[in-house]
Amino acid sequence: MYKRFIWLLGLVNIFFGNVGVAGSIKYDYTDSQASKRLGLVIEQARHPAKHRPKWGFFAHQQINRLAVFTLPVDMMPFFKKYSSFLADNAVNPDKRRYAVVGEAPRHFIDLDAYVDTSAVTLPRFYKDATGRYGDDTLALHGLVPWQIQLTKYQLTEAFKQRNVRRILRVAADLGHYIADANVPLHTTRNYNGQLTNQQGIHGFWESRLPELFSADYDFLTGQAEYVESPQKAAWRAVFKANAALDSVLRFEKQLTEELGETRKYGFEERNGITTKVYSADFSRQYSERLSGQVERQMRASVKMVGDFWYTCWVDAGQPDLRALAKYQLTDQEQKEEVEEKKSWLKRLFSAREE
Repeated sequence: MYKRFIWLLGLVNIFFGNVGVAGSIKYDYTDSQASKRLGLVIEQARHPAKHRPKWGFFAHQQINRLAVFTLPVDMMPFFKKYSSFLADNAVNPDKRRYAVVGEAPRHFIDLDAYVDTSAVTLPRFYKDATGRYGDDTLALHGLVPWQIQLTKYQLTEAFKQRNVRRILRVAADLGHYIADANVPLHTTRNYNGQLTNQQGIHGFWESRLPELFSADYDFLTGQAEYVESPQKAAWRAVFKANAALDSVLRFEKQLTEELGETRKYGFEERNGITTKVYSADFSRQYSERLSGQVERQMRASVKMVGDFWYTCWVDAGQPDLRALAKYQLTDQEQKEEVEEKKSWLKRLFSAREE
């Protein structure tokens, strides 16, 4: 029973975005600490505006927020008005992945699960890929490049329909999937270092490092550009990310061997809980060895998100977003947003440990 309680607690931490390393480090909770954490979670559920997430999900929110500023003037009034919505809801797909069937595979692709990833053996179009491997195999090894293509189509349709709520929701989701495609550890079966005795490296790379160092990153990317082939762009992103995977794993292993476990980890106070994290010194040295890799991938994500938002708008006939910027979400629409997120949480608590 206690094990199940801690398992649910870990999922709730991820749902609310309060874990600095995205749940990648095992927490050694006492009964009192676990109760305290659960009390905090319940309080957050009751008063979400009062308890804004201070940890986790940071990079996704930054990427969506910064992508707004790559857009042309005709799109800026609408996207600038809703920039907070796009940032806050950038994490929705991660929240859904523990509550909605079929969501989890949309965030990654295990390129190393296939003998060869050339166009011959791993078709770029989903219909062709399912014909060769079947739906189950593709879902098992991840769908992110195909999901980007699908979400791009959905956003184009939302623009055509001038559906403000739909535009915002799908644009936020598209930003999330694009950002995931640019993470090296989202392109391998060894997604958390579990196959190389580097457990926890996933959250370290995509959460801890941006939280510590992104204030010094250069996010100037230039203006959004039209993407002639979104399908090819999605695949280029995952292949480029995968090319960086060797450095991600090798440098962490080298640094661990040099500094040892005692200097690798430290403890920080987070929301009243003492939490084990990668130490600031270890994080700094690792970041230096990566030579700006996390910064480059975040910047590539920002540019790619802006490019795709812009492309969807152009493909929809460039609807007048200045007029749509005047639209206010109705009380009913806002209530539905809240209720939907509550339903994810309910399903999370009803999930069974496999």
